[in-house]
Amino acid sequence: MPAPLSGLTPPVPAQPFSAVIREAVRDRHTEAENSRFMADLLGGRLGVTAYARLAEQLLHVYRALEEGADTLAGDPVAGPFLRPELRRVPALERDLDHLLGPGRRERTAPLPATARYAARIARTAAEWPAGYIAHHYTRYLGDLSGGQVIRGIAEKTWNLPHKGDGVRFYVFEHIANPAAFKREYRELLDAVAIGEQERQHVVEECREAFRLNSELFAALGEEFPRAA
Repeated sequence: MPAPLSGLTPPVPAQPFSAVIREAVRDRHTEAENSRFMADLLGGRLGVTAYARLAEQLLHVYRALEEGADTLAGDPVAGPFLRPELRRVPALERDLDHLLGPGRRERTAPLPATARYAARIARTAAEWPAGYIAHHYTRYLGDLSGGQVIRGIAEKTWNLPHKGDGVRFYVFEHIANPAAFKREYRELLDAVAIGEQERQHVVEECREAFRLNSELFAALGEEFPRAA
């Protein structure tokens, strides 16, 4: 075997796709986390009505996600990500029944920002399975991470039952080990069978998902301005 040539730098291993995404959306993630609406909500400066309004808007987003999942179950690209234990619509429905009471299903309507967000998800599900993964990843892994902070604050701030009605959206009863689940999910991302150019498009769609989420928070901020 020939001796290695001196002075040559070994090639740098390619960064895992999940790490590329995480780095690319860092600024958008921070922007969404630090929105005035979320800061006021989690800081206890808004009431349970604002929390319920957020859940009401998220219902439309997750309906789009999970209706999309129903159509993509056999897709070779998106299909492996569509785990039934992630589904959130039944939990959101139960939370809203508790928070808003009888008749709320007739009153539920999306804000324009919510409608745009849901429409984008539906369009990717219909036309671009890899783009749908961007929205799936952005929402569900966020729920398994930062969503748990929101649940704990909601329970304390508005005296909601621990992991009970009102916060069930954030309770993944069928995921025993969230850390292991997230690790397996990222491994699926790293192995997704799409070319390099499409991966770059998926990264941009992840950034778009965060932008749409920030638009939703901004719209809610207009509905619930900070008290003087």
